[in-house]
Amino acid sequence: MPALLAASSPVLALLWVVGQSLPAVTTDMLVVMGIVLLALGLFISEVLPIDVTALGLMVIVMLLEPWTHVGPSDGISGFASTATITVLAMFILSEGVRRTGILVRLGNAIVRRARGNFLKQYTAVIGLSGATAGFINNTPVVAMMIPMVMNMARKTRTSPSKLLIPVSFASMMGGMLTLIGTSTNILASDVSARLLGRPFSMFEFTALGGLVLISGAVYLIVAGRHLLPERIKPEEDLTEEFALSGYLTEVVVTEDSPLVGSTVQQGLASLNVDVDIVQMIRDREAFPAPITIKQFRPGDVLMLRARRDVLLSLMKTQRLEPIVKTKITADDFDLQEQGEQLVELVLLSDNRLIGETLRSVSFAQRYDALVLAIRRQGATIQERIDGMPLKGGDTLLVQASERSLRRFTANRTFVVVQDVDDAEVRRDKIPLALGIVAAVVGLAALDVMPIVVSSLLGVVAMIITGCLRPTELYPAVDWSVIVLLAGVIPLGMALERSGGAVYLASFTAGISETLPPFLLLLLFYLFTTLITNVISNNASVVLMVPVAVEAAALTGSDPFAFVLSVTFAASTAMLTPVGYQTNLMVYGPGGYRFTDFFRVGAPLQLLLAFVTCGGIYLLWGV
Repeated sequence: MPALLAASSPVLALLWVVGQSLPAVTTDMLVVMGIVLLALGLFISEVLPIDVTALGLMVIVMLLEPWTHVGPSDGISGFASTATITVLAMFILSEGVRRTGILVRLGNAIVRRARGNFLKQYTAVIGLSGATAGFINNTPVVAMMIPMVMNMARKTRTSPSKLLIPVSFASMMGGMLTLIGTSTNILASDVSARLLGRPFSMFEFTALGGLVLISGAVYLIVAGRHLLPERIKPEEDLTEEFALSGYLTEVVVTEDSPLVGSTVQQGLASLNVDVDIVQMIRDREAFPAPITIKQFRPGDVLMLRARRDVLLSLMKTQRLEPIVKTKITADDFDLQEQGEQLVELVLLSDNRLIGETLRSVSFAQRYDALVLAIRRQGATIQERIDGMPLKGGDTLLVQASERSLRRFTANRTFVVVQDVDDAEVRRDKIPLALGIVAAVVGLAALDVMPIVVSSLLGVVAMIITGCLRPTELYPAVDWSVIVLLAGVIPLGMALERSGGAVYLASFTAGISETLPPFLLLLLFYLFTTLITNVISNNASVVLMVPVAVEAAALTGSDPFAFVLSVTFAASTAMLTPVGYQTNLMVYGPGGYRFTDFFRVGAPLQLLLAFVTCGGIYLLWGV
């Protein structure tokens, strides 16, 4: 039989030989494999939010206990996992550091020293993002750096598109310097402890992480900067950046206008066109949107956001006279008395507005802010934005009050892409916050106490010292990540206990039995990278680590080396904007297109594959 197959197809012959050496397929395996395929489909399609998907998978695994061998106690154990609790604590510690405004001060120092020299700015931003992400979770680092970089770009007349992808990529690589750099490391450590009895120490892979960061930084500086597009032209004015000049016009309400006597809300409802009243000026006093109960009076000056043909129709039917003005700029929105200003907001993937429209959530009334334009996938949209379903990574240009800005800044699911003079910044707490983080790292590194204990101790210290207030604890946590971690852990258990991991490992080992161990290690790195670019990095670790461990055992290789390969691959997903949260965060502010990440990230991903696997081979062996 093998000879006949070999004559017709060597590939079929190889698969037949491999199939003879595989373990017998059981019902348990089929059930769990079905759940894994369901999980992959839901993660890729994003029919449901990934945390909801993870929660549903956890329930399915428990309901099918006779085949998954994961009962209720194991099924919910993810919520009590040391990995989950440690990640939760790290979010809070990162928030304590963020509240001090330390990165804003560092960014201002970079601007002062590197003004006029793009290469210095570029290198400093990469270095700051990479080095910081090793000790503060990389997602909050990027959230803090986006406003800093946008501010720097405007001050130095540089396109933010040239800086933001490097910030994201550097934070991913920097997150591999220590155990606490990313939630993926902490989860992989927990899985490694369960399967091999060997969790990661605080600086277990710092040497390898340093090699990855330096190699990646050199690539970004030497080659990457030439591949970065200039999607957003260097502009100091947000109205120019969002191309609003053709959509903003000032008009005067005449005495015979049909609008006179009606409220703004009634008037807009009766018009039934795509128009917003951005601002009303009456007797030299400006009233910013949202305006609802004020009545129109003759002589009112209205700043309208509308398409040109809509505007001409309104002026004719509603008897509005245009005001001759050369240009409307951001200064027209800067109303000091009311604290109004233009800002950019990025929606993160776990924001509750995702899937909703501005109209359905009454955004203007709910947040006391008016959305003037939306930037998505490199395109700026000014028309019919009220009925457009919002997506993760969207950048909204909003006119907002000082009170609204404080709300947006305090909400972790928004990134305010502008430095806000916020009285809540606790600059006097910088030494305390940094000292607490250093103590958390030091206590865990010296084995004085486990990382989960030292991180929780750090949380308590943040509260006692005033770096954080008790009311700020829960908003600081990315609960979608916590639920995701808790939900996918039981799926990993089911894969192990059903024999599914052994089966997949046997298949992989059989296919690659002629490969040297180093190439098998590289194969797992590349495969994990591809999976992570379409599903969650934490989910890919849970699915791939058990398979990698079994494959290593079957081929006589070092399982720990394979765990490291999968961990590094899952934490450096650079091919798509949805492969990693930090990529999605810079997607809108940078005005990027989907393919921009592949253009810059693909060569870097391939470079890191060889650097990482080569480093593992040299430092641990295979």
